[in-house]
Amino acid sequence: MNTTRMLARFHLWRMRNVKESTFILVLAVIVGLLAGFVALTMKVSVFYLRQLVIDEIIGVSKKNMLLLLIFPAIGIGITVIFKYLIINDTVKHNISSILHAISSRNSLMKRHKIFSSLLGGILTAGFGGSVGVESPIISSGAAIGSNLGRIFHFNYKTITLLLACGSAGAIAAIFNTPIAGVVFALEVLLLDLSRFSLIPLLIASVSGTIVTTIFYPDDILFDFQITESFKVSQIHFYIIFAFLTGIVAYYFNSTYLKVENKIEEIKNTLKRFLFGAVSFGILLFLFPALWGEGFTTIKALLNEDHISIFYNTLYTSKAGNVLITIVLFIFLILLKVVATALSVGAGGIGGIFAPSLFTGALSGYLYAFVINSLPLGVELSLVNFAMIGMAGVLSGVLHAPLTGLFLIAEITFGYELIVPLMITTAISFITVKYFGNHSIITSQLAMKGELITHHKDKAVLTMMKLKSVLETDFSTVYIDDNLKDLVKVVAKSKRNLFPVLDKENMLCGIILLDDIREIMFNKSLYKKELVKNLMSIPPAFIKMDENMESVMKKFKDTGAWNLPVIDKGHYIGFVSKSKMFNVYRELLVNISAE
Repeated sequence: MNTTRMLARFHLWRMRNVKESTFILVLAVIVGLLAGFVALTMKVSVFYLRQLVIDEIIGVSKKNMLLLLIFPAIGIGITVIFKYLIINDTVKHNISSILHAISSRNSLMKRHKIFSSLLGGILTAGFGGSVGVESPIISSGAAIGSNLGRIFHFNYKTITLLLACGSAGAIAAIFNTPIAGVVFALEVLLLDLSRFSLIPLLIASVSGTIVTTIFYPDDILFDFQITESFKVSQIHFYIIFAFLTGIVAYYFNSTYLKVENKIEEIKNTLKRFLFGAVSFGILLFLFPALWGEGFTTIKALLNEDHISIFYNTLYTSKAGNVLITIVLFIFLILLKVVATALSVGAGGIGGIFAPSLFTGALSGYLYAFVINSLPLGVELSLVNFAMIGMAGVLSGVLHAPLTGLFLIAEITFGYELIVPLMITTAISFITVKYFGNHSIITSQLAMKGELITHHKDKAVLTMMKLKSVLETDFSTVYIDDNLKDLVKVVAKSKRNLFPVLDKENMLCGIILLDDIREIMFNKSLYKKELVKNLMSIPPAFIKMDENMESVMKKFKDTGAWNLPVIDKGHYIGFVSKSKMFNVYRELLVNISAE
């Protein structure tokens, strides 16, 4: 018995014997566990691959440090070959691609993303690419949920929920943070909070955390115990720093998009790889701390050991100098995002999660370090500000203040810093929103009109596709026809609207039945009156690549009931207001039903 037949029989048995809500909860457990094992596989693989590269191959001698510049290019190069020659797909493996699947692909993700995101992330990050593995892990987890939903023929809303369960389980497994996993799915993936979604998300997130608790080696987990409590007397320092994290997050967002767009202008794959790899190699030569995700640097900061960041670099002998340290920190903060964009732009697979944490930790540590170096008579906690900085920059980069807040709160195993975390994430988010409405992961989708939001009307319009409301059963007439020819067409048509075309199928105008009702039976005018004299110009035209929000606006502005659709001037069909409202209502019910 083949697999398809077995699945079909199981599907029939399940529909008869198991309630759908119960089955979804079972699948949430499975998705969460699988996402947890994906996270485990990638984190462990990257960890030991880096140990092999650094300790066994590069070694600690300075003469081998030049290999540090070469290995990231090797990893990215293998990833490019893997993407273009093996899976033959250049789609990005990041959170934006998940949002694109939700808005434009009925939440269906390609099957290969289950393993391709995993393998690509291991190759890119394991060899030292300046990327985070969180986005590929989340992408793999989401693909698992999406494809399980596809196998069992669920509707859009349930597939989207399982996709989000995979993402929540992945985040929970990466950092051992079950609450942050749920919040991430609701806040970043823009999933609606309801009874239908909350319980499966909680179950998937806990399942991912179980994998972390049982299987993760202790030296791979990123956790920290707070030793210094928050002092209310220092609240003004936290408020000032909160605004700074917002500015840093805005710089991170804008710089990443600029570098990414610049690299994408290079159409040749080999040239793009060489440009990104060479540019990244130069940055690594100057600042080796940009190598890899950056968690080694973060752990050094949390141990108040910033001197070790500059071992075996051009600045080893000057690492104890306060001014030199400040300048080097500033360069690392400014260049980490550039290194990440170059790694991804060259063809690597990875995300911005860890780089934003790296940037935030450096920002917080540097802020406290500078304040402590000034004769102000105050001593700020370097470690606490590093943790607060991670939350602030992450919340600003992702436009997700609650994700940043709960992630750091859970990583520190307590809520000692809950007040400064709340202040920093909120102010950082507000500051970033002042400069722009969209984050790195949503900006390009928003420009294309493909971004799903919590705003129900906009969400429905984003999901609605022009082809779903396009009507093509209109009888056409030609501009050189006369009234007699037109009447023959009218007699056979069930419509009261007739597009007028020229010989090249270009739309010239339209004729309404009401416009010719008084003369259509006057045979003396049959050959005198020409179609080109009877037609009128439509109040607006709809282009085939137009999004539905723009289409709806044209209907509102013109008051028309039907508008023609054209593609480079050629007639395609019509969109009617009644058809739009019917499809709109169906989609609204589909995404809103419990």
